[in-house]
Amino acid sequence: MRIPDWFIYSVALVAVLYVLLSQNDDDANAPQTIPEEYQLPDVTLPAPSIFDEEVLVDVEIDAGPGVGTAFAVAKAGMWLTARHVVDGCSDLAIRVGPSRIVPVDRYEIYGAGDMALLYTDGGPDATRLDLGSEKRVGQTGFHIGYPQGRPGEVTSRLLARSTMVSRGRYNVSEPVLAWAEAGRTRNLNGSLGGISGGPVFDEDGEVIGVTVAESPRRGRIYTTSPAAVLSFLDSNADYAADGEQARSLTTTNYGGEGDRLRRNLTIVKVLCQARE
Repeated sequence: MRIPDWFIYSVALVAVLYVLLSQNDDDANAPQTIPEEYQLPDVTLPAPSIFDEEVLVDVEIDAGPGVGTAFAVAKAGMWLTARHVVDGCSDLAIRVGPSRIVPVDRYEIYGAGDMALLYTDGGPDATRLDLGSEKRVGQTGFHIGYPQGRPGEVTSRLLARSTMVSRGRYNVSEPVLAWAEAGRTRNLNGSLGGISGGPVFDEDGEVIGVTVAESPRRGRIYTTSPAAVLSFLDSNADYAADGEQARSLTTTNYGGEGDRLRRNLTIVKVLCQARE
């Protein structure tokens, strides 16, 4: 018996749709990756320059209730986050469970940039930092935290240095690293607000900066420079950064690793109650 042509075409169409819809959507709602013909050169990231692109960020004068991300850098209870997440808050806490929070005893801000240190009574195992090695144009970064107040991750590729100019609640100009967003984990749509203060990891699973801003229209993410983080920790930290945990990250496992780091409380959600 001859199989009708319409039946064959229907089966083929269903197969094609199944493949398209069942593909991993890590790249959903992210800008397209850089085309192969325009691959970035494999070169060391140049030093800061007066010719670096300038990025303007407006920091609201009055801080409102909000959420951000922080990550542990010392087992004694020291966490890194972004300054704009905590500056202007009357009460600060980190969430360590569905219905449990731990108050932040105090915090220190970095006067020269968008970073802050939080202190709690004890903490979990901290993650390893890599602030001294050379960074390369095109290397992969993994941003983990609580975008929109929910667990989520983004992957990116390092483009260049920029100068971020913050105006509003505080006025600061600082060198930052600019990344091109390349993909997202499942169900992460829209703004990345809330991931500020979270770590950016390299492929070795070591932290190389703090995520501080995004430019959705351009598909850019900005992180603090490693040198700035090192300077802040050297001059302001009460404890030495003693993180030891690091596990390799790839574009296929970074979602699961993000879940693990949040589950271990190495990466936490920051809750801010604004001053009245």
